[in-house]
Order: sequence, then C-alpha cells, then structure tokens
Amino acid sequence: MSQNPENIKPCYPLFQEEDYQQVLARKRETSEEAHSPEKIREVFEWTTTEEYKELNFQREALTVDPAKACQPLGAVLCSLGFEKTLPYVHGSQGCVAYFRTYFNRHFREPIACVSDSMTEDAAVFGGQKNIMDGLQNAKALYKPDMISVSTTCMAEVIGDDLNAFIGNARKEGFIEEDFPTPYAHTPSFVGSHTTGWDNMFEGTIRYFTLNHMEDKEPGKNGKINLVPGFETYLGNYRVIKRMMNEMGVDYSLLCDPEEVLDTPADGEYRMYAGGTTQDELKDAPNAHDTLLLQPWQLDKTRKFVKNTWHHEAPKINIPMGLTGTDEFLMKVSEITGKPIAASLEKERGRLVDMMTDSHTWLHGKKYALYGDADFVMGMTRFLLELGAEPRHILCNHANKRWKKAMEQMLSESPYGANSEVYFNKDLWHLRSLVFTDKPDFLIGNSYGKFIERDTLAKGKEFKVPLVRIGFPIFDRHHLHRMTTLGYEGGMYILTTLVNSVLEQLDDETQEMGVTDYNYDLVR
Repeated sequence: MSQNPENIKPCYPLFQEEDYQQVLARKRETSEEAHSPEKIREVFEWTTTEEYKELNFQREALTVDPAKACQPLGAVLCSLGFEKTLPYVHGSQGCVAYFRTYFNRHFREPIACVSDSMTEDAAVFGGQKNIMDGLQNAKALYKPDMISVSTTCMAEVIGDDLNAFIGNARKEGFIEEDFPTPYAHTPSFVGSHTTGWDNMFEGTIRYFTLNHMEDKEPGKNGKINLVPGFETYLGNYRVIKRMMNEMGVDYSLLCDPEEVLDTPADGEYRMYAGGTTQDELKDAPNAHDTLLLQPWQLDKTRKFVKNTWHHEAPKINIPMGLTGTDEFLMKVSEITGKPIAASLEKERGRLVDMMTDSHTWLHGKKYALYGDADFVMGMTRFLLELGAEPRHILCNHANKRWKKAMEQMLSESPYGANSEVYFNKDLWHLRSLVFTDKPDFLIGNSYGKFIERDTLAKGKEFKVPLVRIGFPIFDRHHLHRMTTLGYEGGMYILTTLVNSVLEQLDDETQEMGVTDYNYDLVR
C-alpha cells in the first residue's frame, strides 16, 4: 500500500486502487454499522421533498453548517491589520490552532497568532497567570510593537476580566506600562466572526483615542477614514486605495492586513508587514468623517465613532456593483470636496459596457446566495442590476432590520419580485430550498460544495452549480487576491457569473449530434 516515489498519487486516484478499496470495504462491514444503500437512498430522497423542508424549517435547537465562524476568528483578522501587531488569544491552544489553520487554508500564508494555552487548572482558578506569562513571553519572543488581545469560550464562561488581568500584568512588571495592548471580549457562543471583528476594532480605537480627545477636532487633518470591516478579498484593499489616490483624497485605511496576508516569496520571512500605524489610529478623530464600508457588521464601531470622535459616520451601503460604487464615490466627493476622477468615470463606463454585453446570458437566471450581511446585500443589489433574479437569500447572523432593508431593496426591482430573505437559518435550510425551488446557480463560499454535490446526487437535471464568491474559499487557489468592490470588483463578479453560465451551457451540450447546437466557435 506504499506510494511509488516515481509516481506519487494524490488521494484521488490513490484510494481507488484495489488494496485501498478492500480496506474501506472491511471498515464498512466491521465498524460502520450502516444502513443498507436502499434505506440511505430512501432517506436521501425524502430530505429533498417539500414535506421535509417544512419539518426542517421548524427546528430550533440544532444548527447544521451555520455559514458563519466564531468571534475570535474575526478579532484575529482585525488585529493583523495593524502595523507590527501580534494577535493574542486568551484561551486554549486548540482554538488558536483552528484560527490559524482556517486563515492559512484561505490565504495560503503563515498566520501569526499566539495563545496563553489555558487548560483545566485555568478553567477552575482563572487565567490571570496565563495572561501574565503569555504577554511577557510573546513580547520577548516575537518583538511586536503591539499585542492585540481577544478571548475564547473558556475565558468567557469563567468570567475572566481582560481589563483587570492586563492592568495587573502591567503593575507586576510583566509588560511595560505604556506598551499597547488593546483588547476585546469575543465569546464564541454568541455573534459571529463579523461581531468579533467589530469588537476588536472598537477595542483598538478605544484604547488609542478614548482618553486622548482633548486636542482632537473633526476635519483638522484633512483626511477621511475608511473602515473595511471583516474583508478577506485582498484586492478590495488595493482597489479602495487606488480609487482614493486617483481622486486625490487624503485618507486613512483603518485596518489594512493586505501586505501581511500576501507577502512575496523572495527568501525573507515577514512576520509583520504593512498595516495601519499607531499614529494613524491616534490621529483618526481629526479626520473629516469616517465611512464604514460594511455598515451592517460594524454597530459597535459606529457608536464609538459617532459618540467619541463626533463624526457623522453616514450610513452607506457596501461599495459593490454599479450603484453601490456610485454612491460610495459620490459620498467621498461630498465629504472631501474632491471631484470623481475621469479615470474612474471611464472605468464605470467599461463596467456598464460589460453589463450590456452579458445581459442576454444573465437576464432571468435564478440564484441562491448566502454569506455575511453586507456581502449578501451588495451581491443581491448587483444581481438585480444585471437582470438576474436572487431567489433564495440567506445570512445566518443578520437581524430583522437587515431583512427589512433587503426586502425594501428587492421591492424596488421587478427582478426581486419572487425573492425570499432568511436570517438565523443555516446551509441545511438552504439545501431544502434549492431542492424544492431550484435556482440556476448557488453563490457562496466553499461549503456550498456539499449542496452542489447533493443536488447532483439526486440527478444531473437537479444539479445547482456553485459559484465560489465569499469566505472561506478552501478548494480553489488565489481567489482571495481578487476584487469584489468598486467598478473593478463588479467586472470580476460579472466575469465570474457569466462564464459560469457559459460553462454550464458547454457541460449541457457536449453530446455530439444530440445536444451540441451551440455554434459560438464558428459564427
């Protein structure tokens, strides 16, 4: 059963070989105690019915693949966006291994993050000793300019107080009095990864500005602040910077992990790279205003910015698609007095041209989509602009206000007439929806692959292909470098959507002399 070094095979087709098949067969016979294939098929078919969907939507105590991650994962991503900052999680080592692996699989980069390895004794007596030793060791070993502290379930269940613990660590000399250690409580059992990002960002700007507002005055530095939120498409950081530079806008991107999550392979390891500086954070209240690019996910940040920095923080939508980008750039122009650059007007025209070119292929196509609140709203809006029909729209960690805003937006377009919006629902709910009211495509992260495969298992005519846009993307490479915001992002999304339609057409018309009626290559 050993590999041949001259012909190394991956798991497929390696596990198709006879000796592996025999092992799997013995395992099924001796260990699995499985039902018969006939019974399995019977139950599978039942789970695709309207009857099962009604039962599925009645469940309350069980979540199956929730289409969200936990708070500290979002806090870690936020921490990575600041210059020479080490994310530090007060909790068990296993939790941090999960966060690092999750991001590593998506970004294909090593992720710097440490824990203070809370174990059974800390769960009983509290984790103060862990945090004292952990902060001291992390600072000595990894030499950050800032350590950003968040929590996991264990620390939250026993009620550990980060403010007190970090304060005691300073008093007893484990870290210096002036060493920056912003923190946030991020319990995994409530909220989501976007909540954790919001909590960590608010904790960071609170640390640097709350007690230092005496000489701060909105507009004093002539800048505008941009807060990205939980953003995993690195191209989006780049496109925001490019648009601001082309307009001549002086700005601060508050949280920028672009460089540390996309370092070059040039022989030099970079634990830290790029990021928003501490000086930018301290100066942020002096900006004209602060724009939150994912406003549905940044409630805590918005309150702090409005109440402490005295910024208006106007409500905008995520700058995705044509209208979303238009509104964003016009708001930037209104705040700063800078005209929208001619280069961006030309770029907008190219997107409109692409939309016109692809309209015949996307018009009337039905989509199911899921993901974070702002992403789903922006994607839905762009689908409506393309003449597509967003049929099933799901965000697990949204709320009634979000649903109401979504339904208002959908009511303003004829393509939203048959749309249904869901929150507090998971991917097992979505599976029922795509079986009982089949869309043409599914838009979401890699976990949608299971729905795609289940629909194919029922029969090829039931298959709902997955278009991978969102987070995380584990089973494709380099999509995290793409762009979904701005006109450039609209071009990428449009290209992805229309080529998925054409790819499906090719797949359906490959039988020579029977279905191959599509003559695009010879016309």
